[in-house]
Amino acid sequence: MKKRSVFSKKFYIGVTLVLLMAFMGIFASLIVNHSPTAMDLSARYEAPSMEHLFGRDQNGSDVLAQVAYGARISLRVAFTVVFISAIIGLLIGSLAGYVGGWVDQIVMRFLDMFYAFPGFLLALSLVAVLGPSISNLIFAMCVTGWTGYARLVRGEILHLKMREYVVGATAIGAKPVRLLVKHIWPNLFGILVVQMTFGMSGTIITESGLSFLGLGAPPTVPTWGSLLNSGRRILTEAPHVSLFPGLAILILVLGFNLVGDSLRDWLNPRKN
Repeated sequence: MKKRSVFSKKFYIGVTLVLLMAFMGIFASLIVNHSPTAMDLSARYEAPSMEHLFGRDQNGSDVLAQVAYGARISLRVAFTVVFISAIIGLLIGSLAGYVGGWVDQIVMRFLDMFYAFPGFLLALSLVAVLGPSISNLIFAMCVTGWTGYARLVRGEILHLKMREYVVGATAIGAKPVRLLVKHIWPNLFGILVVQMTFGMSGTIITESGLSFLGLGAPPTVPTWGSLLNSGRRILTEAPHVSLFPGLAILILVLGFNLVGDSLRDWLNPRKN
């Protein structure tokens, strides 16, 4: 049966949503005419208007500017955390899956230790100790973010290293590094990309949650989570303060989930 194209309607919608938010973050200075940190206390909680499309917050700052610049922060954190976590997980998972034996047992018990403690709470604790900053936020999320990739890679390698082409390459004297790089890792690329796509969504939600609690970026840096927190007490009087950053999180997370879901369906032979 002919394999289905990855470019399904769901994939197009997801990519469009992600590119929309990425465009808003990258070109924030061109899209908005106001600074996200400029304040006008006389216009606190001003409703949306032609001049300020998303209204103003408790400091009189333009909400659209903060949402646009917040997209830049969320995407930067998400891509950095997912990339670093995937690399660490790939290396550790490959070591455990390929070597096996006592090495695999030690790595798996180490992973179990991390899984026994909720990742969000561990990241929250680390940021609380280190202090609010973008670099500390990325570090705290990477500490737990690699575990899912390591477990996935380890399980796939346990299966792939029994394949005929790997056994044959081993028989003719191929070194472990060459086996991994030339024969095993290329077959992990698809499933790893799917995991990374879903990881983007989880990272954005975690980053927004930590910022909501005041443990993400510094207070002077506009983030979606901090906007949600500032508007939660005045939802009935000025719902726009929380509405628009909430919609931004929804759109970006939905976009990554649609892309990941489409890629997973395409890579699943049972659905093709």
